[in-house]
Amino acid sequence: MKIRIQGNSIRFRLSKTEVETFCKMGYYSQKTEFNSNTFIYTLKSKEGIPNLSADFAANTITIFFPSVEKDTWADSSQVGYQNNFILNNGHALSILVEKDFVCLDDRDEDESDNYPNPNVQK
Repeated sequence: MKIRIQGNSIRFRLSKTEVETFCKMGYYSQKTEFNSNTFIYTLKSKEGIPNLSADFAANTITIFFPSVEKDTWADSSQVGYQNNFILNNGHALSILVEKDFVCLDDRDEDESDNYPNPNVQK
């Protein structure tokens, strides 16, 4: 799972296996270790919410995903989910969770588990 943060915007991109694991288990998490602490980022299914929401506690970013969408996402053509989550201070946090596609440019990373890019010329 890849994470991108810029200002009040956060995006998680998941490979095929990660999406399948999340849809089966209702939870997917990764971590980045530092000398002084560990940073954790988690996608978690949650009952009773209509849209993505998020929280940050105990060095963990958690994006909550509507459980009604979890069971069908892996096998659907739905690329991702987006929401402008209104925080308690009235500001908005833009949240995006999406399937990770193979890049059109050559990259020096393993993309063998990414979804085929629909923009590739056949």
